[in-house]
Amino acid sequence: MTALGFLYPGHFAEDDYPRIEQLLAGDIRVDLVHTDVGEDAHRADLLREMGSPQRLASSAQELRLAGAEAVVWACTSGSFLRGWEGAHEQVRTLARTAGMPASSTAFGFVHAAREIGARRLAVAATYPDDVAQEFASFLRAAGAEVVAVHGADAGAAAQVATWGDEVLALARAGDHADADAVLIPDTALHTAAHLTALEKDLAKPVLTANQVTVWEALRLVDRRVNAPSLGTLFTREPVVQV
Repeated sequence: MTALGFLYPGHFAEDDYPRIEQLLAGDIRVDLVHTDVGEDAHRADLLREMGSPQRLASSAQELRLAGAEAVVWACTSGSFLRGWEGAHEQVRTLARTAGMPASSTAFGFVHAAREIGARRLAVAATYPDDVAQEFASFLRAAGAEVVAVHGADAGAAAQVATWGDEVLALARAGDHADADAVLIPDTALHTAAHLTALEKDLAKPVLTANQVTVWEALRLVDRRVNAPSLGTLFTREPVVQV
């Protein structure tokens, strides 16, 4: 049994995780521990504080005791808003605290885009434009070319957690003809049930926050799982970057 650990902020779209677990191999367990979000608002200072070492440390030990083999901070904005170096320091501190390999959703997007060979990226974010632009800057720091950035200006995670058909509208609004893939950050957004429809509609790979978070945990423990209903990321052979 492979046990994957996730630190998930608040209670918004956490039901994506048991859904994804059901679609993976039967010997993979997904363990979720909730962290405190403080004030729920898509404001840069609040989102940055959500990923503070103190908040993550208080929950990391619970995953260790549950037998998790790796831990991922299941939050995009609570990582990339710390900047490229700050996000690296965040996961290094989390790894030391938890006593296991660690990463975050922000790095999951970077590694997933490389995995499928997507170099030109379009961002379709729930966030206000200033926060969406910070995510684009993070991707550029990783060496990606960001060809379009769309921010839907949603005010809080609780708002986007209720979205259904709006997910497809968001993806369409953020797509660009030159993009190899569309990235949809925000783990508060339910996307696990929409991946096949999104990729069919856009005719290109779509990477979403909860999807890449679980994939990143699998990467940390060196597991590869074929699960077509979870999108291109879970079906393609890795691309060798040159």
